[in-house]
Amino acid sequence: MISQFFVLSQRGDNIVFRDYRGEVQKETAEIFFRKVKFWKEDGQEEAPPVFNVDGVNYFHVKVVGLLFVATTRINLSPSFVFELLQRIARVIKDYLGVLNEDSLRRNFVLVYELLDEVIDFGYVQTTSTEVLKSYVFNEPIVVDSAHLSPLGPASLFMQGTKRMPGTAVTKSVVANDPSGRKREEIFVDIIEKISMTFSSSGYILTSEIDGTIQMKSYLTGNPEIRLALNDDLSIGRDYRSSVGSGVVILDDCNFHESVRLDSFEAEKTLSLVPPDGEFPVMNYRMTQEFKPPFRINALIEEAGALKAEVILKVHAEFPSSITANTISIQMPLPKYTMRASFELETGAVGQTTDFKEANKKLEWNLKKIVGGSEHTLRARLTFSQESHGNITKESGPVSMTFTIPMYNASKLQVKYLQIAKKSGTYNPYRWVRYVTLSNSYVARL
Repeated sequence: MISQFFVLSQRGDNIVFRDYRGEVQKETAEIFFRKVKFWKEDGQEEAPPVFNVDGVNYFHVKVVGLLFVATTRINLSPSFVFELLQRIARVIKDYLGVLNEDSLRRNFVLVYELLDEVIDFGYVQTTSTEVLKSYVFNEPIVVDSAHLSPLGPASLFMQGTKRMPGTAVTKSVVANDPSGRKREEIFVDIIEKISMTFSSSGYILTSEIDGTIQMKSYLTGNPEIRLALNDDLSIGRDYRSSVGSGVVILDDCNFHESVRLDSFEAEKTLSLVPPDGEFPVMNYRMTQEFKPPFRINALIEEAGALKAEVILKVHAEFPSSITANTISIQMPLPKYTMRASFELETGAVGQTTDFKEANKKLEWNLKKIVGGSEHTLRARLTFSQESHGNITKESGPVSMTFTIPMYNASKLQVKYLQIAKKSGTYNPYRWVRYVTLSNSYVARL
């Protein structure tokens, strides 16, 4: 059981607070934020997801910049609390459509009603969007897509000036169209998080994809649907020696409880009755070799007794029709680095550089990278001492974060989606959103 639940903004503002048992002091939100902001224990710069202060256990996850926190005095399973916090965030997003500070403040009455149904006296009752519909009666105040953050879900699918119809998924599952009609739509996303490690010469040392097929349903009557995947899809390590290079091989996968696998082995088709709201149809993992979306090359050379030069190059390996967004590249520098000056390539647009003196890090941010392009950064370093060790060993590794809409490295595809119940009001879009994100993308020096 949990004692309290609250949501904080990045500034530490208490947006939502619910005390279920009255056994923990009311100042926990302030104590938590002060501890997280100034965390310096165990040589770490960031607070761990669970810690104890004065006998109170604090569990927290960050969702779209918001801190979802639970407190308790008893010894609870961390994985249980983290899953609960994630599910609460998903339920709130299902009902509000958009999960951010503005939507929470505008819909605080609905949010508190949801929290009282999800948890009773610290005990979890249900986290099902569909079940909660029977108990929650407040209507959401719709937040216009113009209020979304530039890094929000709608902006991920902007390619030039063309807007994908997927922005409809930022609406509530209980809200109707302005015309009063029920929206009969269903959306499918394939979201992949890539982990890769490159050697100093650019060879791939480790590679892994953690993916999910995410679905959000607005269909009334919960009709049965069929989702068809690649015909050449194989699951399990045993397939590696018996199939060609073009086959999609997943190491393992698991499915939502509503999925039936009667036709999966023979036809690679999933049958399910989708519940209301957003849910993962299938989670999967892949360690088979795949083409990396980016190649990173890093070189650091001494340029005198107290100087050195860093050269960073990033090359986009995906097609020129695709654009990556919000790219950030970081590189730890020797602890005796005093200053860093930067030189970008001629005509560089939408790029910023910074030297974080507090933690001796070089940071290079690019607003977007078009497929097939290459970008270079030169950084000239000034050191505070002449006698130092191996500069290369004391620098790096180079880490990179990015988002690539409409691209997936595993080549897993949704061939088609069929709705068993024929209805002229159903409007499934004839496309699937693909998103590739960085989980751990590292290049050694």
